[in-house]
Amino acid sequence: MESRNILVVDDEIGIRELLSEILFDEGYQVYLAENAEQARAYRIEHEPNLVLLDIWMPDTDGITLLKEWVEQDLLTMPVVMMSGHGTIETAVEATRIGAVDFLEKPIALQKLLSTIAKAIRDDAPRTQKQMPDAQGQKIALNIGGRALQISLPMDLPLREARDHFDALYLDYHLQKEAGNVSRVAENVGLERTHLYRKLKQLGIKFVKKGSVD
Repeated sequence: MESRNILVVDDEIGIRELLSEILFDEGYQVYLAENAEQARAYRIEHEPNLVLLDIWMPDTDGITLLKEWVEQDLLTMPVVMMSGHGTIETAVEATRIGAVDFLEKPIALQKLLSTIAKAIRDDAPRTQKQMPDAQGQKIALNIGGRALQISLPMDLPLREARDHFDALYLDYHLQKEAGNVSRVAENVGLERTHLYRKLKQLGIKFVKKGSVD
């Protein structure tokens, strides 16, 4: 099993070294930052599986750094806050912003390990890679105010993939408008003769108004 990467951010060298030794013995890869600046630099280049983030640091406090990651869409990993002067209000604020848990120093060994294991385990479904197979990838769309998911083959040439999407898109609108091509043309922003040509090109059959089966 691939080892998990943990970033420890704490301005106290003794805390950093202690956590590093404990986590290394548990099979984790550990990276250390002594302040928010180093943590920022590491996060830009890497995405750890978890961050242990101290709240009280001299340059930028952990709450501020957590907010920065949220604003920059960099909070893509679980963050566990740490503090030796924690209060309920601070813990609530941290979890409201996006932290998954809060540890009060001195941290009990079993509490530390169980919190980390739970945070990584709970985060696994979100981070599990899905690099798309030949059957296609689910793509979420919002069409006509409706949330839809379509399966789009990803191993096709671009032109064929585009035609595949166009067919799904236009078929949806045809069904929505009960085959009324004039209304479909208006909805999708195409001139009607162009739409007829596109439907024929894609092989989409439709019932013209007034026709009988």
